[in-house]
Amino acid sequence: MTNLRISLAVLLFAACGGNAQAPAPVGPTVAAADPTPPAPTAPAPAPSPPAPPRANPLLALSSLYEHAPPFDQIKEDDYMPAFVEANRLHAAEIRAIADRADAPTFDNTIVALERTGVAWTRVNYIFGNLAQALTDDKMQKIEADVAPMIAKHDDDIHLDAKLFARVDALYKQRDKLGLDPVDKRLLERYHLDFVRAGAQLGAADQATLRGMNEEVSTLQQKYGELQLKDMNAGAVVVDNVADLAGMSDADIAAAAAAATTRKLPGKWLIPLVNTTTQPALASLSNRALREKIFRASIARGHHGGDTDVTKLVGRLAQLRAQRAKLLGFSSAASYILDDQMAKTPEAAMKLLGQMSGPAVSHAKAEAAELQKVIDKEKGGFKLAAWDWQYYSEKVRTAKYALDDAQIRPYFELDHVMKDGVFFAAHQMYGVTIKQRTDLPVYHPDVRVWEVLDADGSSIGLLYTDPFARESKHGGAWMNSYNDQSDLLGEKPVVANHLNIPKPAAGQPALLTFDEVTTMFHEFGHGLHGLFSKVKYPYMSGTNTPRDFVEFPSQFNENWALEPTVFANYAKHYKTGEAMPAELVAKIKKARAFNQGYDTLETLESQLLDLEWHALPASAPVQDPEAFEAAALKKHGVDFPPVPPRYHTPYFTHIWAGGYAAGYYAYAWTAVLAADSAAWFAEHGGMTAANGKKYRDSVLSKGATKDAHQLYLDFRGREPNADALLKQRGLK
Repeated sequence: MTNLRISLAVLLFAACGGNAQAPAPVGPTVAAADPTPPAPTAPAPAPSPPAPPRANPLLALSSLYEHAPPFDQIKEDDYMPAFVEANRLHAAEIRAIADRADAPTFDNTIVALERTGVAWTRVNYIFGNLAQALTDDKMQKIEADVAPMIAKHDDDIHLDAKLFARVDALYKQRDKLGLDPVDKRLLERYHLDFVRAGAQLGAADQATLRGMNEEVSTLQQKYGELQLKDMNAGAVVVDNVADLAGMSDADIAAAAAAATTRKLPGKWLIPLVNTTTQPALASLSNRALREKIFRASIARGHHGGDTDVTKLVGRLAQLRAQRAKLLGFSSAASYILDDQMAKTPEAAMKLLGQMSGPAVSHAKAEAAELQKVIDKEKGGFKLAAWDWQYYSEKVRTAKYALDDAQIRPYFELDHVMKDGVFFAAHQMYGVTIKQRTDLPVYHPDVRVWEVLDADGSSIGLLYTDPFARESKHGGAWMNSYNDQSDLLGEKPVVANHLNIPKPAAGQPALLTFDEVTTMFHEFGHGLHGLFSKVKYPYMSGTNTPRDFVEFPSQFNENWALEPTVFANYAKHYKTGEAMPAELVAKIKKARAFNQGYDTLETLESQLLDLEWHALPASAPVQDPEAFEAAALKKHGVDFPPVPPRYHTPYFTHIWAGGYAAGYYAYAWTAVLAADSAAWFAEHGGMTAANGKKYRDSVLSKGATKDAHQLYLDFRGREPNADALLKQRGLK
């Protein structure tokens, strides 16, 4: 349980060493008559002092600024000893609270729990991130070994009868304890977490639950390992550069560099990203190569090889359903959503149903438009999924005279980040973000930034890791190294990760507008962590429901096209000239373009997620391909030219990424984000006053209030989907 922490002094792993003194040499006695006197015997060298014991840097509180991770000191061999020792220390702290002889109080039980697990959290946070961002075989082996350890540790806490008895006693008298609203909510949340984890089950059921949790954690870890290997193995090798016709020179150079890295000189490599649709499909004129790339993408995880995950995900879905039944719920989705804003799978399905009809209708109209282009060119084939991006680029160019090749020179990575993402935060919240080069990083691509408030005080640190690499899992994410907490005196240290293809040496990193938007999105998560101003670590930053945590990130996307922000960052990387007004107008006009496709592909995956987790405990292990086809047909979203954004076998969000029965959250929070953007438009836009209201009402509050109430505090009314449908051109 990452919010149970302990204060930990520096712990040393002792290592004994030294050189034993050699015995005196033995030889023949020298005769007295020998005219050459014997050479004096050299004194034996003094023994070297023992090597000083080395502190495990994961267990020691970092002495770096804001307790930043000492990446330059951490070795892979440090992780397992750190997990073992941090586990032991945390368990001892928990035991001390559970075994107290005095009556439970809020301070000696709940606040005491909040102070535990400092080292355990640190080890989990640092290892957990690097296992995603800089993994290898050894890291994956450690991950496999610690997954059941983490599951057991969590169960040992939540299924501790004496500890739960103290929490339960406080919960039953919560209205008589004189607690303020935040303290009372913390107590209620602790009690709910224990109950949801099985604290009220009988001994036999708890033993069954432990076995389920261990198997789930092991399968999730194994899935992540296999998925990454399969994504890397699925990269498409191209022998002839002529087959890359349509690609930019920079992308061709990057493909050559990627092939060289794989020891394939003279060839070109198209790596896969985690989504179904691959970026190269938008530019390649070679239809056969487009199909080859697409089929490599959708083959991941279900091709019968060593990295096939079909049986694994089927078993994982079954286990989650059985665990939910044991805990008193009809399905995994019912169990998970009971503690989210949506509350029920039916509510989530209702929202998706409101969007699916317009999305399918618009996607079919878009497909008809693409087919007209194919027919006009006498292509002689019916639009397929691997054709969509290529021909939609043609239509976009024809309708809006706009293509990626025109706009990418204006979206150089550093300009977007410093003059766009960071500039918007300055305009909204008064913060200044400055790079720090004195703190260690775990990879040369990573940079560290200090975030300063309007008064010059330090808010926290931000790490950015923008480029894709084989040792890095796909997608984009934010994580925390230190959660803000007044109780523990901690300031936030957070990180943003992207998977932008790295350009060839000496070339600029030029982004698509989708990548620009993703950068704004992840920084929205970063601000949620950085602006946290709460007492308890349990409630810090992004520790909120899944269907609320994506709200600040999707809301922050709105500033990518805000005129003053856009004008500040959209400048040609060579000349520094601002993007011409007519090109800006085209981007804005094209904003609703292809929204049928974009909305439908995501809805398909959201519905698949909910259907997988709506399975009852009695259901047999499902075949993913057959299950997926039936689920899409059931909801009327089975339109072959628009495949799901993630097919089941490589849907990392739900099998290993913490979004089980929660991928709908992107639609749920998109409603909140668009509705909030409408509020800003109604109240003068990007002003310091509006930024302060949003920061004070949402970004700083963490989980100190119910998520729905936080939204009401900001917006002043219930959310509705009108702004989102209008924004996407679906209404």
